Amino acid sequence: MVLRLAIPVPLRRLFDYLPPAGLNPANLQPGQRFQVPFGKRDLVAVLVEVAGDSPHAELKPATACIDPTPIFDARSRHFLQWAADYYQAPIGELYAAALPVALRRGKPADHWAEQWLELTTEGKGLPETALARAKKQQALLQLLLSSGRQSRTALNARGLNSSVCKALIERNLAHWVAGPTAPPPLEEVEPRPAPELNDEQRHVIDSVPATGFSASLLEGTTGSGKTEVYLRLMERALRDGKQALLLVPEIGLTPQTLRRIAARFPDFRIAALHSGLADGERARAWLSAASGVADIVIGTRSAIFTPLPRLGIILIDEEHDGSFKQQDGVRYSARDLSLVLAKNADIPVLLGSATPSLESLHNALSGRYQHLRLRHRAGNAKPPQISVVPILHQQLQEGFAPQVLRHIGETLARGEQALVFINRRGYSPALTCDDCGWLADCPHCSAKLTLHRRQRHLRCHHCDYRMREVHSCPQCHSRNLNALGAGTERSEDFLTHSFRDFPVIRVDRDTTASKQALDKLLEPARNGEPCLLLGTQMLAKGHHLPKVTLVVIQDADGGLFSADFRAPERMGQLLEQVAGRAGRGDLLGHVLVQSRYPEHPLLQLLLNKGYGAFARQLMDERKIAQLPPLRAMALVRAECEEPRWAEEFLANARDYLQALAPPSPELQYLGPVPALLERKSGRFRFYLQITAEKRGLLQKLLAQLSQWAEGNRNRRLRWAIDMDAQELS
Repeated sequence: MVLRLAIPVPLRRLFDYLPPAGLNPANLQPGQRFQVPFGKRDLVAVLVEVAGDSPHAELKPATACIDPTPIFDARSRHFLQWAADYYQAPIGELYAAALPVALRRGKPADHWAEQWLELTTEGKGLPETALARAKKQQALLQLLLSSGRQSRTALNARGLNSSVCKALIERNLAHWVAGPTAPPPLEEVEPRPAPELNDEQRHVIDSVPATGFSASLLEGTTGSGKTEVYLRLMERALRDGKQALLLVPEIGLTPQTLRRIAARFPDFRIAALHSGLADGERARAWLSAASGVADIVIGTRSAIFTPLPRLGIILIDEEHDGSFKQQDGVRYSARDLSLVLAKNADIPVLLGSATPSLESLHNALSGRYQHLRLRHRAGNAKPPQISVVPILHQQLQEGFAPQVLRHIGETLARGEQALVFINRRGYSPALTCDDCGWLADCPHCSAKLTLHRRQRHLRCHHCDYRMREVHSCPQCHSRNLNALGAGTERSEDFLTHSFRDFPVIRVDRDTTASKQALDKLLEPARNGEPCLLLGTQMLAKGHHLPKVTLVVIQDADGGLFSADFRAPERMGQLLEQVAGRAGRGDLLGHVLVQSRYPEHPLLQLLLNKGYGAFARQLMDERKIAQLPPLRAMALVRAECEEPRWAEEFLANARDYLQALAPPSPELQYLGPVPALLERKSGRFRFYLQITAEKRGLLQKLLAQLSQWAEGNRNRRLRWAIDMDAQELS
């Protein structure tokens, strides 16, 4: 008997081992974890299949079986294998990506096992008012009669401590039983009733089938009530005894989403899965979802790999967001995988966004997805007025036009809130010497160091290299240093000085590093206090702040002239999302867009005709250029400290592929070419771009290339296949 194991190493195959000594073969089941010796290390592997023999003469025995029962069910294993094949990824690394850190390191699952309190036969026969004289015992009895059983963690969170439980146990009305892990408790929130739906929302909900596979794109303008649609679809699945999975792009959006869902579904178990959790918390949440205990799972991209035995619906919020694509390691798209998982589980999936990705929009327009729309804002909210502020030949103050500053002051004076969007954190994106021209470059990347004056250092935002802030030029020793451009930190200083009577709340990665930091920062804004919000794209999506009536976009030109063909699409999405923060309540909103190129046709199209017309124009351009989503695309990436070796590897890869399938109108090669950020962390990066009319042909070529590359690479070189690549950097 041979164990075929997926081991987290960059090799695209399974490894054969003998069972651990003393293990009963009848207890072997695919989906269990094993501790195995691999070279000089001990690694955690997952059993994929049990075979009768092996082509290898000598096999090592596995050290130990970690799980008495599988933690990956059959559907999850099939799904992970499909993802490994599609993304040409090592199956062991994909299993590792699916596991939370604590389980990846070999912690036994029963470490987080829960005790559950359930009623005895005698207790189940009692009426709800049987213990009316003892209020807490009465509350516990009613809870157990309605829910069946409750975990010790959940009871403690409700204030029903061990003494109350003990009273029922001594009366032989309840007893403790061992059971699956329960999700970590959430903070107490006041239950809220569901608001009244409008006709558009009702139509969308009725259009999503309750059973069977269906894929739908919900294109809803900002503030149109998409979240309420998600909640109603969740409710329908929960009513049928199913689990609901909601994917969100950012950790920062999770707390507010959790609060809203907990307020709507106080009697259901909710698990959160994201990197901001402690290892133990995340493991508990994952195990509660995998065992079917958690009813609702909310998570960022890696949550797509969580086994969910009762899965009834998948919802993707802000489906256009680039955060759903993993950019290193196993390069998967959680959005795209959600369609595969839904089809495997035979359930509906809904992708929602005010600014759909061109991929999803193309699928909707071609009939692959059902195209649903919410065209109007919920309640009394009206779309904001949008004005372009030309800034060429204007005397700017720290990047702000005088009329923009005047509008901010008037908004705050009325007791309302203003939001300023600047997509650059730090004090200044570059530091230079005005005497000799020295620039503060990162020694490891093709990038400038950003000045962070509060922390008194210069930092690379690509490799996180840091050095102390300098006050004289290291080249000519002049003290005539100039900080070029403005980031959020510099703008915060200026706006705080300009509007002394109002708080300025800066929201970027530096101010939200700690857990719950974003929630605490935004509390004054949610309470309706007049304030000035300033931040990066963390402020651009998902936040409902009814008192924000003015949005200022400091620089709208970033995506108009980029070498990345996706840059205009991302620019349009970001501007539309930021603009959507204005006027979400009863007050009219106004958006001021600063631009050096106010007559640029793409900018004019976006501002005058909206995102729909803008996206269709980009689609026409992509069709002419034969680029995604009209064609499938993959990048073969290579990086090395010696650039010549990376280029040679990709040139040889191109020769190998062209021998299998020569260039043609249906298949095109480009490269090798340097990445937009050519050097990162001391390694030079290049890519080979392959576009194909048929995805099947591209997949076949990439599978052959994977086998060739594993045997034909320099050991100092890293290579990866990036299917459906989203970044050229």
